[in-house]
Amino acid sequence: MKLKIKTGDTVRVVAGDHKGTEGKILQLDRENNKAIVEGANMVSKHEKPSAKNPQGGIVKKEAPIHISNLSLIDPKSGETTRVGYEVRDGKKVRFAKKSNEVI
Repeated sequence: MKLKIKTGDTVRVVAGDHKGTEGKILQLDRENNKAIVEGANMVSKHEKPSAKNPQGGIVKKEAPIHISNLSLIDPKSGETTRVGYEVRDGKKVRFAKKSNEVI
């Protein structure tokens, strides 16, 4: 399945417990159609002491969210929008369907 969002895009969570949260996509899992969004879907993870974290303890971190629950934010208006593809000046580009602006 072709994903219409990429790492670094600003998205809004449109469904689920964290509905309305906005953030940048930090990581995409194309196999499972999931994304990790900065500041959204925070979970508490118990970590053992290690060289990186000598104290150990409970750490808050982002958990993956299914991409069907995410919507791209239009760079012009700040609202959620769908994504389209077209050829402009001989290059294939992504554009926001609400404002027709290249992403």
